[in-house]
Amino acid sequence: MATKLQLAPALAGRLAERFEQGVKKMAELAGTLPESRLEWTPAEGARSYGGVLRHVAFWNRYLAGRLEGGQPDDSANELPAAACPTRAAAVEALLKTGEEVVAALRARPAAAEQETLELAVPFIEHNAEHYGQLAAYARLMGVVPPASRA
Repeated sequence: MATKLQLAPALAGRLAERFEQGVKKMAELAGTLPESRLEWTPAEGARSYGGVLRHVAFWNRYLAGRLEGGQPDDSANELPAAACPTRAAAVEALLKTGEEVVAALRARPAAAEQETLELAVPFIEHNAEHYGQLAAYARLMGVVPPASRA
C-alpha cells in the first residue's frame, strides 16, 4: 500500500506536466495565427479559432473545479466571446485556466489517484484534439504550426 501512495504524487505531477505542455503548445500555436482571423471558420458550423480557445479554456476551468471537489456548471461549453474579444485575451484565458488545472492536479491527495486519472486523461485528450484542429486551421491560413517548423 505504501508504494501506491508514493506513486500517486508522481502520477499527479506527471499529469500536471503533460497538461501544462499541451496548453503551452496550443497557446504558442494560437499566437502565430492572424488576429484578424480570430472569428474565421473553415466551414459553416465549425468553431472559429477564437471559439476553440474559449471552448478549451471553459473546459479547463471546469476540470480545475472538478479536481478541487466542486461540481461546476458545464452548460455554457465555452467562455463568452465578450470575455475574450482579442487573440491575446483568448490566449491569456487559455493559459490562466491551464494554470488552474495544473495547480489543482498538484494539490490532489494521493488517495485520489484513480479519480485523478479518470478526470484528467480525457481532458488531456480533449485539448490534444483541439490542438490538432488549430493546426489544421493554421495550415488553411497559410501558417506553419511552430511544432512543425524545422
